[in-house]
Amino acid sequence: MSKICDKCGLPKELCVCETIAKEKEKIRIYSVKRRFGKITTIVEGISKDVDNKKVLKELKGKLACGGTMKGSNIELQGNHKKKVKEILIRMGFSADQIEMN
Repeated sequence: MSKICDKCGLPKELCVCETIAKEKEKIRIYSVKRRFGKITTIVEGISKDVDNKKVLKELKGKLACGGTMKGSNIELQGNHKKKVKEILIRMGFSADQIEMN
């Protein structure tokens, strides 16, 4: 027997909760200069309905950089603003909801 989603009541294979959550997200991408002149790219606004660890792993793999989760924000080493937006769009997030500063 397959597991049932708590939110929508559908089996996990048919669950659409994460897809719906990706379309509603208001994501902000910006860069910050840290100690010793290092640049860090911050991705904020991804809710708990989306698997943040899966998004982080995908971004780190595609960008070949280090990164971590701080609260609900994703921090990536280096300046990757444009590339992050393209990857998030390919992952199913709405292009209209992604804001770059």
